[in-house]
Order: sequence, then structure tokens, then C-alpha cells
Amino acid sequence: MNDKPVAEMSFEEAIRELENVVGRLEGGDVPLEDSIALYQRGSELRTRCDTLLKQAEEKVAKITTDGEGTPTGTQQLDVD
Repeated sequence: MNDKPVAEMSFEEAIRELENVVGRLEGGDVPLEDSIALYQRGSELRTRCDTLLKQAEEKVAKITTDGEGTPTGTQQLDVD
């Protein structure tokens, strides 16, 4: 398990560790106390991934074009 604080992890780091946590829990050979700690860490990692994905979605912009299809700029993507 990575000792880096979850709040400092990139999306890639968090998802990689979350996959590791899930794999260990699914393996079923982790003592109960360790399973609880892994579950808590996994929950924090999932929340971090969700937050980072939402931030990325908010930054996504769609390209606007003129009548001839030439890009004219960007505008925020409406994710609703």
C-alpha cells in the first residue's frame, strides 16, 4: 500500500492503488483488521478519483466552428 496521502495523488496513482486494494480484498486472504483498513483506503481513493474526474469534465471545452467548419474558439461543455 502506498503511504502517499490520497489528497496528493494524481488520478493515475489513485486508480492504480484502488485496483490494487480491490484485488487484495477480492483475494480473501487478508486478515479482518487489514481488510477494514484496506476498505477505508479504497473508499478514500474512489472519492479522490471521482473528484478528479469531475474536475476534468468541468474543464472539457467543445470547439465552436463557423459556417465553413473552421474552428473559432471554445466554450464550456454543458455536462447536464
